[in-house]
Amino acid sequence: MRVLLIKTSSMGDVIHTLPALTDAQAVVPGLRVDWVVEEAFADLAGRHPAVEQVLPCALRRWRRHPLRARRSGEWGGFRARLQATEYDAVIDAQGLIKSAFLTRLARGPKYGLDRTSAREALSARVLDHPLPIPRGGHAVSRVRELFARVLGYATPDSAPDYGLHRQQEPRSLLTPGADLVFCHGTTWPTKHYPEAFWRELVEWADEAGHRVHLPWGDETEKRRAERLVRGVPGARVLPRLSLEALTERFLGWDAFIAVDTGLAHLAAATGMPGVALYGPTDPRLTGVWGSRAQSLGAEFPCAPCVQEKCTYRGSLGKGVEPPCFSSLKPQWVWQRLLEVTDP
Repeated sequence: MRVLLIKTSSMGDVIHTLPALTDAQAVVPGLRVDWVVEEAFADLAGRHPAVEQVLPCALRRWRRHPLRARRSGEWGGFRARLQATEYDAVIDAQGLIKSAFLTRLARGPKYGLDRTSAREALSARVLDHPLPIPRGGHAVSRVRELFARVLGYATPDSAPDYGLHRQQEPRSLLTPGADLVFCHGTTWPTKHYPEAFWRELVEWADEAGHRVHLPWGDETEKRRAERLVRGVPGARVLPRLSLEALTERFLGWDAFIAVDTGLAHLAAATGMPGVALYGPTDPRLTGVWGSRAQSLGAEFPCAPCVQEKCTYRGSLGKGVEPPCFSSLKPQWVWQRLLEVTDP
């Protein structure tokens, strides 16, 4: 069976789709999946054993420079590859206008989220078979259910399997020598864990004899990472790494602490034990989901507010920005990390 999957971005959304592929591969004989995904995530999509071919796209770049995309032949080449195969099913697992645009161009019966289920209702208009997948569930569960409905099997109730295989079992944190990664960078200002709290966690990990690695994606994150490791011999700022290189390292490291960011989902998907910290966002919908990963949500009157800018004006959490993270003190976060890594 030939299936075209359209889920172009973001990193977290791409990772949330992997367990559905594992489910389908286990029950659909001869399943062959092609995946349309943003070029930045092509390596990640191609790591799943059910994926035969990755069709990288560059919608973000093409929309910024449409004439250049046409004149260079880049858009035309992509469109030709997209339309080269008649598929048994085309699955829009994203439910956005941009994914609907690509779905419409593909050849084969088109499935996806109906107008009440999709993030952008108009995306359902290009579908031959719009399906109701109730909102309110975790993103991983919703994609697993969508695939099961399209391909005709019962949605598994097993833990999600991302199809990524570790080089070795994670080492215990009870003895020195483990490799930890602290994913401190994210998007919204309200998602950022306080820098002073991060510094405490870095120092505790170093005192326990572990190595701490800090990735970064832009100069602001790099400068923060440099401040966090200053004077701590066991902590280091990573060089700028591709997602492919970072994935390889995640598959060999032992534990993580992260904020709400794509790298948190990558860490959980690689089977790394760890904790992800949620202030304004809801871990019930987009929390990390791995065999030994745990989401810690802020216990605060307005959390989860799902706002990029904090509007809280009360007295709780005074001196902490954002104040909701005052309920996720570093001492408690470290203790939960130890419980997850060495249950």
